Amino acid sequence: MEKEFTLPSPGHSLTPSVSEAQASNETKPVSIKKTKRKEIMLAYACLAPSLLIFGLFLFYPLLKSVYLSLFLTDPQGRVAEFVGMDNFREILTSEMFYKSFGNTLLFILLTVPTGIAAAVLLAALTHNKLKGMKVFRFIFSLPMAVSVGTGSMIWMILYHPTLGVLNYFLSLVGTQPIQWLTDPKWAMISIALMTVWMNLGFNYILMLSGMQGVSEDIYDSTKIDGSGPFRTFFRITMPLISPTLFFTSVVSVIGAFQAFGQINILTKGGPINSTNVMVFNIYQDAFVNFRFGIGSAQALILFAIILLLTVFQFKFVEKKVHYQ
Repeated sequence: MEKEFTLPSPGHSLTPSVSEAQASNETKPVSIKKTKRKEIMLAYACLAPSLLIFGLFLFYPLLKSVYLSLFLTDPQGRVAEFVGMDNFREILTSEMFYKSFGNTLLFILLTVPTGIAAAVLLAALTHNKLKGMKVFRFIFSLPMAVSVGTGSMIWMILYHPTLGVLNYFLSLVGTQPIQWLTDPKWAMISIALMTVWMNLGFNYILMLSGMQGVSEDIYDSTKIDGSGPFRTFFRITMPLISPTLFFTSVVSVIGAFQAFGQINILTKGGPINSTNVMVFNIYQDAFVNFRFGIGSAQALILFAIILLLTVFQFKFVEKKVHYQ
């Protein structure tokens, strides 16, 4: 059947009138505003749990530290007297502060470059898709699953002067046993060795992910050009994984500044304060000597040092990063 169509009357227009167009244009901004308002409210509702947790465990302690840094506290930890900036002056004129700061820099120097270099080496050896590589990847990633407390107890047994495996191997080659944790010359090296092993899993996974992200076409092109494996690694692979290297270095430096658990378990800052880093010194002042004002002031100084160093890394070191 044929459909019937009716023509509009002579006075009727197919296009909407001016008043109708203006009304529709006025309602559109209102509906858009309502939609945006709903989206913003939904976003804040989704962020509310995270903001609450951050507020309780991050922002409030930070503000509390700023408050306590201006006061002296009694042996029970209660605020006793307002001293202003005297806590900061006492810290910056204290020999122990500079001793702990020097120990922290030494700890960073021993752990960060070594840990990244070891992770890059292991990732370079295992990133190829060869048979059995998954087993080695699993083994090299295992330290990531070990907690600081568990890892410290394992290495405490290894470092035992008479029953430890390390001294047993040294005795096999005719070397005198080393007092790993009680000799000031070896204590920091022992802590650094354990820390490198503990962070190896995380660094290895990052490096392996970065290398696997490099396209195989690039490696095929280098083979056609006659580039050897070492030249390819240092001229192609390393520049292409430089964003991963930069991220790992920033995270590793921050983590090294905050190291505490292994030092508290293995050496407790000794011997002769040779492993007394900044965080352990803060712990001693705040939770052993109950000088919460001094401890809070040191925590703020540490925060400022980490912040400035991170800004320096992003300002200058990131310029050498090659983003694809």
